[in-house]
Amino acid sequence: MRKAIVLGGYGLIGSACMRALAAEGFAVTGVGRSPRAARAADPDADWRFHDLATLDPAGWRSLLQGADVVVNAAGALQDGARDSLEAIHVTAVARLVEAAAGTPLRIVQISAAGVSPEAPTAFFRTKARGDALLAAGAGPHVILRPTLVLAPDAYGGTALLRGVAALPRVLPRVLPGAQVMTVHLDDLAAAVVRAARGEVPSGTIADITGRGSRSFPDLVDAIRRWQGFAPPRFRPALPRVLLTAAGRGADALGHLGWRSPLRTTALTSLESGVTGDPARWEALTGQVCRDLAGTLADLPATRQERLFARLYFALPLAIATLALFWIVSGLVTLADPARAIAVAEAGALPPPLSAATVYGGALADVALGLAMLWRPLARRAALGMIGLSAAYLAGGLIAAPDLWADPLGPMVKVFPGMTLAAMVALMLEER
Repeated sequence: MRKAIVLGGYGLIGSACMRALAAEGFAVTGVGRSPRAARAADPDADWRFHDLATLDPAGWRSLLQGADVVVNAAGALQDGARDSLEAIHVTAVARLVEAAAGTPLRIVQISAAGVSPEAPTAFFRTKARGDALLAAGAGPHVILRPTLVLAPDAYGGTALLRGVAALPRVLPRVLPGAQVMTVHLDDLAAAVVRAARGEVPSGTIADITGRGSRSFPDLVDAIRRWQGFAPPRFRPALPRVLLTAAGRGADALGHLGWRSPLRTTALTSLESGVTGDPARWEALTGQVCRDLAGTLADLPATRQERLFARLYFALPLAIATLALFWIVSGLVTLADPARAIAVAEAGALPPPLSAATVYGGALADVALGLAMLWRPLARRAALGMIGLSAAYLAGGLIAAPDLWADPLGPMVKVFPGMTLAAMVALMLEER
């Protein structure tokens, strides 16, 4: 049985490649950094856990031992707290080529349509450099360059596309000059299988895309119709300055670990157009990838799809609300701790304990609010907010039971905040 290794195996494209290769009889091993993400993608698959950006040549040789094919579906959109484009797109590919030297290992590289050394974004430039290293130094290899990939699952740019299309009553017109071509995920996975089986010549570089392009506003309209939502009542043109500001804000959040599809790389890439030429691949294989209409016809828009799209922007709003609420709550207490200490002492707490409780609680509030903004800690921060809120409620019963009867309901109002934190904790899943 032929053995295939899929780098980035739990990503949107990588997981589809793993399924397609397994269906064709390959023994498939997925590689990634996160055991949790791997379990979510396929708990029964064979997994190896490595950080490809830091894996040394000896580690690569060990990883590739016995493999007939390696599919490189690993990648990142932009530099951030968890990602380095140079490391994952260039250094990792160079080490892969070095480790595969002198072996019959076939490398299938999933790149992106439009890459070039002169491209306007670091994503495309580093992808181009990785492709060049592979083309110059590898043995059997194929480089596939898909356009915008549409799939039943939604991640990154396609998730944003669904969220924008589902906005109630309004549909902003963004990047009217951008032309976009799409490809069905299954068509890309089928192309990977063909390349892995050796059905295309080594050295092939081909765009994988359906035929025909659309303007970005037309693409969003098509997605909205597919989702089953009514046509929008308002179509305001979004000023370029607002889009630029949103991109820079998303870049800043990237340094906190949030991989927003609104980052400037994605916006610049869209503005430049996402297009390719399917002619070479069709001539080599006879495979004609589905166009947008065919793709949407084969992707049923279910209730889950509509619910996800409606909630897409609700999640960041909830995160921002919780972070702001908890930070401000703590700062307000620290600005005038005497009032809070007086309330605690009125409930029969001794002065030293009252002061410690007030200051400790305020600092904990601020810490949880800040932790919510740091992506690796966000879910634990949400759970911490629930736990601390429960502690406040229990302490209120002991130290200030009269607050429960306050006509403004300060204690009762804690429950909606706990519910919001619980919803955030449940929804914080990247893949």
